[in-house]
Amino acid sequence: MALSKEKKAALVKKFARSEKDTGSVEVQVALLTEQINALTDHLQKNHKDNSSHRGLMRLVGQRKSLLNYLEKADRDAYADLIKNLKLRK
Repeated sequence: MALSKEKKAALVKKFARSEKDTGSVEVQVALLTEQINALTDHLQKNHKDNSSHRGLMRLVGQRKSLLNYLEKADRDAYADLIKNLKLRK
């Protein structure tokens, strides 16, 4: 379920704060969201894959904690990120 280099580079470029930024909260959340979407598709086809389900829950928890941090630190960036990633309705 790993992301390809091209896909990862495109996400980093889209959500980075500056040109050399690869580890900001926005980038991390975008990469986690892409992994979560890929695992969700996998689990819809392979519903008995419990180890992948555990990994999915771990990724969701990690993304949630990063989003909570971002919401406290910079509410405007949080709102933009949620809107761009279409995480909430």
